[in-house]
Amino acid sequence: MGAQNCGFGPASVLVAVSRLLPGHERVFVGDGVAAAFARRNAGAFDGIHDVLLDRLLQESDWVVSAMDADLVLRAVVAGRPVILVDCLFGFWQHRQPLERIRELCATVPRNSFAAAHRHLSCLTPHERILAAHLLADHSVVQNFPGTSRRLAEFADCSMHPTGPLVDLEGLREAKESEPDYDLLINVGGFKNFLLDFESNDHYLRLVDRWIPDLLADWPRFTRVLLCGGPYAGRRGGTYRTVDRRFLPQRELLRHVARTPHSLLAPGLSALHEATLLGRLPLALPEQHYAHTYTVRNLADTLFGRSAARFADVLPGYAPPEDDYAGTEALMAVAGRIVEDDTLYARFRGTFNERIERYLALTPEQRRGGVAELRDVLDGPPAASVIASILAAAR
Repeated sequence: MGAQNCGFGPASVLVAVSRLLPGHERVFVGDGVAAAFARRNAGAFDGIHDVLLDRLLQESDWVVSAMDADLVLRAVVAGRPVILVDCLFGFWQHRQPLERIRELCATVPRNSFAAAHRHLSCLTPHERILAAHLLADHSVVQNFPGTSRRLAEFADCSMHPTGPLVDLEGLREAKESEPDYDLLINVGGFKNFLLDFESNDHYLRLVDRWIPDLLADWPRFTRVLLCGGPYAGRRGGTYRTVDRRFLPQRELLRHVARTPHSLLAPGLSALHEATLLGRLPLALPEQHYAHTYTVRNLADTLFGRSAARFADVLPGYAPPEDDYAGTEALMAVAGRIVEDDTLYARFRGTFNERIERYLALTPEQRRGGVAELRDVLDGPPAASVIASILAAAR
């Protein structure tokens, strides 16, 4: 089992899938931010390895990849059956026609991973994930607006749409009780192909600057939990009334269930978890282009309409419609805001307006916002979908 190294989304999906397979020996392989999440949630696996050894592949009955295209390719070369799990199926862009990608997949050499990798080297990172869908034995695809259109383009593949790919047992255990905090702020994994905890960290520096002002502007928040991958290192600890922590997933779910208000980096896994726990979060401004995609496609929901955006600070601003360039542009905007006092004051003021409207929502409005998200994101239960795939292969 392995996951793409882009934030915590792919790794959290993999952990959720792994917890659905307790009767199997589940071995995680990977490094980077995905491995950090796997190690923080080690109970979801029976073993964790930094390096994928040929022996591990050869001794495996199945390979499960959460958006890790290289792992799918390695499984194909090793002749092992592979399931690709994707929570962003409609997100992947392609410049080359799908027919050309199909041709490359049909002729991919299977004598070595290096040869196969070279064969697909003309593809962009997004196109390689689409190629991985064509190469995988089965694809498990999480529902999202626009997913059905792409599923029609892959009708000749073994595609299995599902609802939320989340830790259902963890959600059941995360019962409401007396809250430890007034406000939960979840920045997610953050680290990806461009963003990092110590470099290209403009967004995190903006959060660092803003937190003291949040406490000053909103004295009702007497205890704040600020969590995510960046807070395992030097940014962790306690500042005044703010605890900065990188929590195991099930501990985080307990706080999501208990804490009355939450600000959330708009990643799909965390949004699914919040809504299934009956909580409507307020979206933080976008860290990367996938967040732009998520909020845009949920624009007809209360969550989407309420979301904070950098366009609030720079009216008319729109990042390039490209994963890398769009993320780079969002990073640059965060850097401008944190360094420019005038822009920062506008950021603080517009975000306070969003928070004020969020806090003014009635319980009925919040329940309605949760219900419409559940309806938009619903689909067949992931547990039964994955169980049916494995059962059919016996």
